[in-house]
Amino acid sequence: MLAPTGDLVAAARAAGGAVGAFNVITIEHAEAIVAGAEAAGLAVILQISENAVRFHHDRLAPIAAAAWAIASSAGVPVALHLDHVESDELLAQAAANGFGSVMYDASRRPYAENVAATAAAVLRCHAVGLWVESELGEIGGKGGAHAFGARTDPGEAAAYVEATGVDALAVAVGSSHAMTTRSARLDHELIGRLAAAVPVPLVLHGSSGVPDDELSRAVRGGMSKINIGTALNTAFTGTVRATLGDQPDLVDPRRYLASARSAMAETVSTALRVLKSGVIPA
Repeated sequence: MLAPTGDLVAAARAAGGAVGAFNVITIEHAEAIVAGAEAAGLAVILQISENAVRFHHDRLAPIAAAAWAIASSAGVPVALHLDHVESDELLAQAAANGFGSVMYDASRRPYAENVAATAAAVLRCHAVGLWVESELGEIGGKGGAHAFGARTDPGEAAAYVEATGVDALAVAVGSSHAMTTRSARLDHELIGRLAAAVPVPLVLHGSSGVPDDELSRAVRGGMSKINIGTALNTAFTGTVRATLGDQPDLVDPRRYLASARSAMAETVSTALRVLKSGVIPA
């Protein structure tokens, strides 16, 4: 069933947990994310990034329609989120394509430009009912503009939220996008300071590289939305590679895509159980 992103984040936050937000690239990703959420009996966020839209020939509508249909028929609450939007043209398409929220990303810009651009985006988005996340601190793993090891300053974060009116803030605390090993160590002291300073929910990007004990501690420390993408692609690609290695004559994509979809669903359900309360299941 479709649900507003803000409601899912607020409910998770009130319960002392976090909601998982997983990146959709193909229809199989969306199906797997919802299947994993249903297996865990927990709400989830389907998010489509600007990079994924670019992969689909810069056409948002087809993949958004597929995600919307899958979310609408789900047995658990599912929100739709448009992620890492830098294009104002793409931002303008969000509400009409069924999204309840966007992450507007002006983090590559100098601070003053980030504030001005984000505040303008928030006004446009709030006018059409969209919940808005943004980023401060340049989370690693997205190229030269995102320096690995960057950290978000709590005082600057509080001022940024007040100046822009965003509904949630993604912060740099030690994670990095596109990690294929779970070796990241988070700055938990900083997470605590940010949670105390910032009145809106905190978001952790680049969570695929963060081990379960670090994730659970981050959730207990105040992280309310946890973004996961590469972990799904690792499960997907690893399963396809293994299946085709075992069956080199296989040509029907349904045979290996079904296995890959199941592997992604298992990854989702395992992650959601960790995020539910910040406690690793026994």
